[in-house]
This record gives sequence, structure tokens and C-alpha cells, in this order.
Amino acid sequence: MTSDFNYTDERFADLQLLRYRLNGFEQLTLQQKRLIYCLSQATLYGRDITFDQFGRYNLRIRKTLETIYTDQRIDHTTEQFRALETYLKRVWFSNGIHHHYGCEKFVPGFSADYLLRCMLTVDADQLPLAQGQTPEALFKELHPVIFDPSVMPKRVNKADGEDLVATSACNFYQGVNQQEVEAFYAPSTLHPSPSTLHPSPLHPLNSTLVKQHNGTVAEQVWSAKGKYADAIRPICHWLNEALQYAENDRQQRVIRLLISYYETGDPTTFDDYCIEWVGETAGKVDFINGFIEVYGDPLGLKGTWEGLVEYEDAEATKRTQTISSNAQWFEDHSPVDPRFRKQQVKGVSARVICAAMLGGDEYPSTAIGINLPNADWIRAEYGSKSVTIGNLTEAYNKAARGNGFQEEFVIDEDTRQLIRQYGDVCDDLHTDLHECLGHGSGQLLPGTDPDALKAYGNTIEEARADLFGLYYIADAKLVELGMTPDADAYRSQYYTYMMNGLMTQLIRITPGHQIEEAHMRNRALIAHWCLEHGTAVSLVRRDGKTYVHINDYAQLRQLFAQLLAEVQRIKSEGDYEAARQLVERYAVQVDPQLHEEVLERYKQLNLAPYKGFLNPVMIPVTDKDGNITDIRLDYSESYADQMLRYSRDYGTMRFEV
Repeated sequence: MTSDFNYTDERFADLQLLRYRLNGFEQLTLQQKRLIYCLSQATLYGRDITFDQFGRYNLRIRKTLETIYTDQRIDHTTEQFRALETYLKRVWFSNGIHHHYGCEKFVPGFSADYLLRCMLTVDADQLPLAQGQTPEALFKELHPVIFDPSVMPKRVNKADGEDLVATSACNFYQGVNQQEVEAFYAPSTLHPSPSTLHPSPLHPLNSTLVKQHNGTVAEQVWSAKGKYADAIRPICHWLNEALQYAENDRQQRVIRLLISYYETGDPTTFDDYCIEWVGETAGKVDFINGFIEVYGDPLGLKGTWEGLVEYEDAEATKRTQTISSNAQWFEDHSPVDPRFRKQQVKGVSARVICAAMLGGDEYPSTAIGINLPNADWIRAEYGSKSVTIGNLTEAYNKAARGNGFQEEFVIDEDTRQLIRQYGDVCDDLHTDLHECLGHGSGQLLPGTDPDALKAYGNTIEEARADLFGLYYIADAKLVELGMTPDADAYRSQYYTYMMNGLMTQLIRITPGHQIEEAHMRNRALIAHWCLEHGTAVSLVRRDGKTYVHINDYAQLRQLFAQLLAEVQRIKSEGDYEAARQLVERYAVQVDPQLHEEVLERYKQLNLAPYKGFLNPVMIPVTDKDGNITDIRLDYSESYADQMLRYSRDYGTMRFEV
């Protein structure tokens, strides 16, 4: 690829699409390219699962809107059609009808009458009709879901004091309330106790909890023979295809264990897969595929499907390997109570990688750093893998050049110069420290339930990892290791982090709403706690505008250390009440006046607050016998064409009614 690669693409609503390039893909071996291709196919087949997990009507709404969108009998030039097009693009982006970040339901810009007219115009056999259902009946069923703001208003509700299951639109629970879910998974209930070999929580990540007709509660397991089978079977097919191109025997065992997990739905097999996956570090190619993160569940019990195919950026990985090779030093010098430190850090591996394909909950919006597996006992016994996704960070940075954001929100030119000089390197380094060391640090006290913090667990865990990174990015050890260029570089990260947590992340909040998303709550918690304690940070007014001013960087580092010690204690002891008080006091509420100011200032910049990615198209080049001789990359596919192709080629799931 040449230097004129176009990173930015289409923009709509509050979203902008970016492209990422696969740096060094041409230098991979044919075997590695074939492996990436097969794993990428397995990644794309999981898309429908995520849609369904995010809401029981999402697949039917998507199919209905796509049918209208592609029908040439519909006038594509009207304002109503353009509003429907924007709504559909938002549904594609968020894997459903709720905002991918704020979780609130979209407000359609088209009318209900228009939708009905369109549904009566298109061919009825192209609509997701139940047996014997008419288009009018389908419209009547979908109407309140799309248009009534009181029906399924939040995909994930985390408001304190409410029934988080009953008030969340996500599709992990059917017919049950929060009390019934917690009772079903309580340790005192008659479920098999975890074995000494598999001390996982009593709740499997891969099931829907359903109240049956007779009033009893039971699990529907997600497997090749159970729920989501129509999507899981082709995933398994492509994983089987990938086996022949595996780079080593252990990579083959990883893939076989994942296939076995999908076929049986047995969570202990997933544990075995995770253990084997952590230990496989020799291959250049790696992947994530499965029911992983629990942010989409208000109770943090069920895993949303996600996929990522990756290959190592060998040069950039030297940075993360330096960090991981010193993991024990960082753990030993952590400012937390020694009781909560790991005596022996095991199996910490870290890489900078190039994403090759994104899927499920990692597409189009994705993380820039990942640390897995999530099970605390596997981390303690076998370690974890951490990745920083270098080509996605590159795309973000290229797209942000010269957009005016720093000039508007950073307090003065000296601070802006500090950020320009050190910002990129320190952003990457903080991500490395967060993923590689932060999530892998610390330990639970014996007998502590890993899920004791319940709905607050995700926020506390993200705060713990962020604080670990913030504390150490200012340490002289990083200068000694050559990770930071000098003793002042860390200040760029401290400033941008506090500015984001106190002010600029508010651009992602709808006026009148509270902070809901776990990562945003984490940043707000840290920033507001530090603002309240000590005098290191203040909000100041200059020329009628609010700015963050850091009065004492050294004191701010000590505040990070104090909060890290408390957050680690909460995690290690499973102190639910302390977690609740910390989050509710510092991480949830929004100052309406400051919020209004930030939104108005950001509006003047004409920027999209959220960004996501288009995947490259992988085109197999074959010989006359059908053997793959190369994989060609195409970066030109439009957003709508990609989404429609994915629905057509990878949309395997039937529409449940």
C-alpha cells in the first residue's frame, strides 16, 4: 500500500467509518494467508449471533429495512427514504436498534405510515414473516419496538435500584427478572460445584436463561446443536478448514478445542481452550472467536459473540515484550496492599498486532487493546495474552490529524505541544500497560466470588487496569527501559486522560442522560475522584470556556496510586457495597451545564464523536484446480455494499418470533 491510503470514509449521524490497512500482509507466507482467510470466514459468520443477543427483534428489523432499502420500486430520493437509510446504517453499525455505546434506542426520522407503505410495496416473501403472518401483522408487531420510546428503551440498563434484567432490551434472558437470575446462579442453589480443574463461575457464558411454560427456569445453551446452531455450524466448518493451515501443533489443538466447545456447549471445554490458547505464542497468526465479553449483559454474566483475526507486527511487538518481560517487577512495586499482589506472575505475553478481520461485537466499532482470557483463575494459573491493535490505532491517529479538537479543548499551547510531541507514544504505551499488566495484575483473596461486584464489576475492572497504566506510565522504570523518551512524556497522557474523563467524553452522552457504558464510567470515576481529592487538578474558566488544569503532576500520580490501592482492595475482597458507592458517586452523574458547554463547543468542530471500521475484502486467487495461490485485498467496498453482502452471504440465522 502507498502512503496515500485513504483512512476516512463515509459519515452519518454521529458516526464516521474508517478504513484500516493490513500492513505487511504481502510478506506473509501463503500458509499464513490461507489461515487468515479461513479464520476470517469463521469471524464473519458470527454476525447474526451478536444482532440477536443485542435484541430479540434486531434480525427481523434489519431484514425488513434491507428489503425496503434494496427494492427499486421504492423512491430513493425522498427525505423519508434518506431517513430510513440513515436509521438502517445505524442499525448495521450497532448490531441492532440501540446505540452501540450509549445503549439508548434510536429515534427514527421516518414515519410509521411510511414504513407501512414500504412494507406493503415490497415483495412479501422477502420480509421476515412468521408462518401465516401478513406484512400488516409484521408491521403491527415491529411498530412499538421501533417507534414507541417506552418499549425497550435501553439495551443495557445499569441504573441503581432498578431491575436490570427487566429493564434491559438485550436478549440474554427471557421471561425472568433480576431476582430470579441471581437466585438461579447463586452458589447455594443445586448446581454442580466447580471442579478443582475447572473452578469457573457457576454461570456459563454461553446460554440464555428462559422461564418455561410451566414456570421453571432453564438454560438454552448456545452450541452447534442448540441455540444459534445455524451460525455456529458454519463457524465450525471454517475452523475445520483452518486446521490444515495451522502454524504449529499447539495452534491446531487450540482450534480443535474451540470446535469441540462449539459442538458441545460445555463451558469446561471453553476453559481448556482458553488455557491452550494462552500457551500458544509461537504462531504469527492468532484469533479470538467466541462468547467473550460480558459488557452487553447488565449483570455481567453472559458473553457477547465477537471475532478478531490478527497477525503479529514484529517490530512494534518489541515494545510490548519489554513490558511483559518485566511484569514481575511491576507487580512487586505496585502501590496496592501486598496481600493483593501476585507472588508469581505467570504467562504474561504481549504483542502489537495488525487486525485482519473484525466481527460481531468487535465490528464495526472495536477495541484498540485486548487482554484475555477473562477468568481470574486462568490468569492466576496460566497467565494471559495482551494485544495492542497497531493498525487500528494508526487509522485513528491519521484520521484525527488537524481536526481542531486539541485547539478547542486543551488549555494552552505548551500543553498542546506536549501532546503533539508525546501523545501517540504515550497513548500506545498506556494501552499496553492497561492490557498487558493492568488486567493481569493483582489477585482475589481465597474464597472471593469473581462475580461479587455484580453490575459494578466491569467498571471496577476497567478502572483497575487504567489506574495501573496511569501509575506506571510516569515511573522512572519506563525511561530506564526506553519505553518513554524522557521523564516528562507521561504528562501528555495525564492531561488527555483527565480532560477526557472530566469533560470531552461527555460528547458521547445525550443531554439529560447519565453515564452508562463501563469504560466511560471508569474514566469518569478516576477523573472525578482525583478532582475531589487533593489539589492536583482543577477546572478553570478562561475566555468564557472551561478547561482542565493540572496543578501538580506528581501529586496526581500519588492520587492514582491511592485510588488503585482502594480499587484493588474492592476487587480482591469482593466488596460490593464499596464498589457501588464509588461508582454511583463519581462515575454516573453528569453536570448539565458543563455538558451543554462541551456539546456546543464540539458541535462547532463538525466532528463525529464515534468511529468504526470497514473490513477489507479478502479475495482468494486460485489456480485451474481451485487451489488458493494467494489472497488479494480490496479496500474499495462501500459501507452499504459491505453490510448488504454480509447479510446476504453470512446471514444464516432464521428469524425467531
